[in-house]
Amino acid sequence: MPSQPTNRITGDEYTAIDSAYNWFNEQLFGGRLPPCLITLQRKGRSRGYFANDRFGHRLKVGDLTDELALNPDTFGHRSDKDILSTLVHEMCHCWQQHFGTPPRRGYHNREWAELMRSIGLIPSDTGEPGGKQTGQRVSHYILEGGPFDRAAEALLATEFCFNWQSAAHVGQPGKTAKDRSKTKYTCPSCGQNAWAKPEAVLVCGECEERMEAQDEN
Repeated sequence: MPSQPTNRITGDEYTAIDSAYNWFNEQLFGGRLPPCLITLQRKGRSRGYFANDRFGHRLKVGDLTDELALNPDTFGHRSDKDILSTLVHEMCHCWQQHFGTPPRRGYHNREWAELMRSIGLIPSDTGEPGGKQTGQRVSHYILEGGPFDRAAEALLATEFCFNWQSAAHVGQPGKTAKDRSKTKYTCPSCGQNAWAKPEAVLVCGECEERMEAQDEN
């Protein structure tokens, strides 16, 4: 019986991402982060996400593991270092879940922001210097010469790369927030949700607080 071809595409891509997780775990987190299941997932406007205890083992009852996801729709218009920065952004959420004080779901609090700054990723809701560093929707930018920047350069020097991205975005710039027709907003106090255009300014009718756009890492 002829041998079946090996699915190298899946193995090569996920092995590369797993190796990046292990590299940054050692370089930036002292090897403290637990293993997790890394996936490629499309989730709205998010570049990635972290979810605690998302998977349970089929045979080992009570054996749970976290999920760390990257969104391949956002790969096409970003460098490998930028994509790696999203991986590490979510690894900071993993650290906070296991060694810090996790905030409510999706919120980026001061403890997380301090950890991000310590490894050379500067929180910013705009992705640029001067942006708000805490909130429901917070991205980041890379501090040139910082710990992440140096660790990423060392990894990339080994010829590490991401080979695959969503086919619809090959050779095309990725969509920005303004390309989306609807954005989800959440009140930071009561959690009430609303949907509007990306540039909208919404105020919660109950709390009279400005609502925050979500899911941009």
